[in-house]
Amino acid sequence: MAATREKFATQVNTEILSAVRSLANKEGRQLQVLVEEALADLIEKRKKAPPRANVMGAYLASHEKYAALYKKLAE
Repeated sequence: MAATREKFATQVNTEILSAVRSLANKEGRQLQVLVEEALADLIEKRKKAPPRANVMGAYLASHEKYAALYKKLAE
């Protein structure tokens, strides 16, 4: 059974919309398919739990000691 679809209107940055249209064209897919894929991806990313407070605390505290190392690793 096909998913129920609902029309909606919104505004998007011109450059982003142009890039998505170009991508849809290159892939031979409809714009609405890419938009739906992007929205589904956003939902999945946001569902992931944020880091635990004690883990983030330890990570942030480690920056005092290892800031130079982290900077070199990022390069």
